[in-house]
Amino acid sequence: QVQLVESGGGLVQPGSGGSLRLSCATSGLNLDYYNIGWFRQAPGKEREGVSFISFADGKTYYADSVKGRFTMSRDNTKSTVYLQMNTLKPEDTAIYYCAADGGYYSDSVLFFHPGVKFDYWGQGTQVTVSS
Repeated sequence: QVQLVESGGGLVQPGSGGSLRLSCATSGLNLDYYNIGWFRQAPGKEREGVSFISFADGKTYYADSVKGRFTMSRDNTKSTVYLQMNTLKPEDTAIYYCAADGGYYSDSVLFFHPGVKFDYWGQGTQVTVSS
C-alpha cells in the first residue's frame, strides 16, 4: 500500500528570512521508479505543479514562480522527499501536496500541465506566508 505523508508546513513571515522545509515520507514505493512532485493549491485557485524529480532522467524541474527560491531533493535511504522553500512570498501561501506517479513523461513540461494526473497523493500541509 502506497502512502505519502507531508509535514513541515506552518506560518512564516515573508522576505529573506522566511523559510520552510517540507518533508514527504513515502512508503510502499521505490523512489527510483516513480516521478515525485510537489503541487500546491491556493484558495480559489487551481492546483499547480511546483517541482518534480523525473525518474526518466533523474533531473529536477521547477515552476518559473519558484526557481531560485525552492529546492527539491530526496533521500532514498529514508524514502523521503523534501522541498526547501526560501525567500517565501505571500503568493506562496497554499496547501502543498506531495505526489507520485509511475508514468513516462516524454517532456518535463508535461509535469506542469494543469490536467496532469498523478497516481498517489498525500493529504497536504498548509503553508501560510504573512506578516
